Amino acid sequence: MLSSNKIAGALFSALIGFSSSAIQAADPQRISIGTGGVTGVYFPAGTAICKMINQDRRTHGIRCSAKKSGGSIDNINTIRQGDIEFGIIQSDIQAAAVEGTQMFEGKAYGNLRSIFSLHPEPIHLMTRSGSGINSFDDLAGKRVNIGNSGSGHRNLMELLMTKKGWTNQSFAKVSELDSSKQAKALCNDGFDAAFWAAGLPNASAQQATISCNISIVPVAGDAVDAVLADNPAYSSAVIPGGMYRGHNSDVASFGSKGTLVTAAEVPYDTVYLLVKSVFDDFEAFKQQHPAFQRLTPQDMVKDSLVAPLHPAAAAFYKEKGWL
Repeated sequence: MLSSNKIAGALFSALIGFSSSAIQAADPQRISIGTGGVTGVYFPAGTAICKMINQDRRTHGIRCSAKKSGGSIDNINTIRQGDIEFGIIQSDIQAAAVEGTQMFEGKAYGNLRSIFSLHPEPIHLMTRSGSGINSFDDLAGKRVNIGNSGSGHRNLMELLMTKKGWTNQSFAKVSELDSSKQAKALCNDGFDAAFWAAGLPNASAQQATISCNISIVPVAGDAVDAVLADNPAYSSAVIPGGMYRGHNSDVASFGSKGTLVTAAEVPYDTVYLLVKSVFDDFEAFKQQHPAFQRLTPQDMVKDSLVAPLHPAAAAFYKEKGWL
């Protein structure tokens, strides 16, 4: 017959074992979204997605965290290594990874999967008042900053120049300043027009519109249509009226988009929960950042997605009638 001390000890051990099991069962599954620097749009975008997931974490047992990172290329590499489940990347970088081109030359990532697109990163074509530039076609013969070599906006400018049959000699002067320097140079009459791509609102554009009299000119027409037809990573975009000082009307443009991606190996249920969390309370999601105000589900599930949709995302969108 067991002594009272042995019985008490056995009960205590059993309780400890039960408590440990209960604590382990309560531990949430942890998932991460790679974003970018904390001052850009990618970090608050990842934070917003995680907020939508985490508000019901006691029900589904998944906790999401947004991780600051080196940006698009870093996020793709970290997903590929299995260190994070999700990442926000530029749509043209997504295309390069899938196709094995540019910085992914010879290293195509066939298991990359799309989930949805986010905010546009449209071209800002900004000109000095009195320059006589009212459209992209008017840049010929003018002093133009085409962007620094290797930048996304320089790549877009060169795509448009090719469609127009232009070379650097088509301009009176060519500058190659990066986006951090061109607003000041534009205001100081360093050139007539500057061309850069950025999420909305953009600090360089705000600086220029506040510091001097400039115009934001539409980037549209046959050359843009040709680029869009050849490059599914890009899409039409609008710079909303009222976003920048002195510009009260919408301005047509185009560019890449921020896109949320994952790996084919990430579990179906995890991806399904993410898209359901965002789209079932979509109006609340849109309020998380000014860049989300014009998002629509119908565009997000189709625009600028080069990698195949993850099956869980595709299933949810079909249930909603968006695909």
